[in-house]
Amino acid sequence: MKNHTSIKHCKACGEKVTYNIPKDGDTKLRAICNVCESIHYENPLNVVGTLPIWKDQVLLCKRNIEPKLGLWTLPAGFMELGETLQEGAARETVEEAGAVFELLDLYTITSVVYVGQVHFYYRAELTHLEFNPGHETQEVRLFSEKDIPWDDLAFRTVKETLKCYFQDRITNQFPLHQIDLN
Repeated sequence: MKNHTSIKHCKACGEKVTYNIPKDGDTKLRAICNVCESIHYENPLNVVGTLPIWKDQVLLCKRNIEPKLGLWTLPAGFMELGETLQEGAARETVEEAGAVFELLDLYTITSVVYVGQVHFYYRAELTHLEFNPGHETQEVRLFSEKDIPWDDLAFRTVKETLKCYFQDRITNQFPLHQIDLN
């Protein structure tokens, strides 16, 4: 895994940082303040969302923001401080799709190493077919497997989650999938 070097200034005192291996026995490069010697850690960001299902169809959102403006995705986004995985997934689904649903089980955990993210998707059963998408979404639509716009999906994590779902639907068994994307 490559090291990310996005921290430029100390979060404690504002001075410049340099990347070094701390003297406390750590083995990774860390952002260390040149003045107060605070060590700053960079950790993966959590992306949370749902795979909303209605009978034999799945709900996708057409993005109205970058990155990937105009491409299709599952409703998802960055987890906020102070919320659980489930709360974040539900919030993102309401914000992006305006969907009413019952949250089911955690379905996929995808480590996206090359961008420092972990994506968590829950299966969700839609309870109404009225949608009220937010400003981040151009359009919300239900798709059967044969109609999925595979070449117009915004993210690889979405494609992998959808592939798992349609494969699992054959047996009606939906185990937790752990996927690594390097």
